[in-house]
Amino acid sequence: MGTGRTGGADADGRSMHERMLAGDLYIADDPAIWEDLLRAMDLTDAFNATSARDPGEQRRLLTELLGAIGEDSYIRPPLRVDYGSHVRIGARTFANFGLVALDVAAITIGDDVQIGTNVQLLTPTHPVDPELRRAKWEAAKPISIGDNVWLGSGTIVLPGVTIGANTVVGAGAVVTRDLPANVVAVGNPARVVRTIEPGVA
Repeated sequence: MGTGRTGGADADGRSMHERMLAGDLYIADDPAIWEDLLRAMDLTDAFNATSARDPGEQRRLLTELLGAIGEDSYIRPPLRVDYGSHVRIGARTFANFGLVALDVAAITIGDDVQIGTNVQLLTPTHPVDPELRRAKWEAAKPISIGDNVWLGSGTIVLPGVTIGANTVVGAGAVVTRDLPANVVAVGNPARVVRTIEPGVA
């Protein structure tokens, strides 16, 4: 797997930061990784402390923190991210209190998405192999949330999951695998319980 280390670099010469961005196993001891983490912590702390009476400052901080945030999208603090720069949010999306978006890999959220309270979008993974895990190797898989998705409060989306457009995920669901467009899914693990018919409540 090319997991030999020399001074924070892989045996093939790549830094741990480069391995992380490629989606390969890495160890979070690279100075560039720590600097990105600290930057994100500074910006999220500032965002979470900003008054709701100052939406302009909230928006400025989110624009600096995130990879992209579309027009008329709004996140209610508190927000927590790993890096922020790997999160891209479309237009007119709303996230309620307590969103956790651990963006070691890319998190892509479409337009018109509704995100309930305390939703977790989790891209990091750890090896099943106990020796690799003990040695602190980790990796990540991207998450993609389609347009007009509704994630109920307490939803957990696991690494590598894609959720199709218009799908509704019930409160407290744990999404362990891809969900197609235009369905309702509930439970742990989340399972499809119905198809959404246009114009039918």
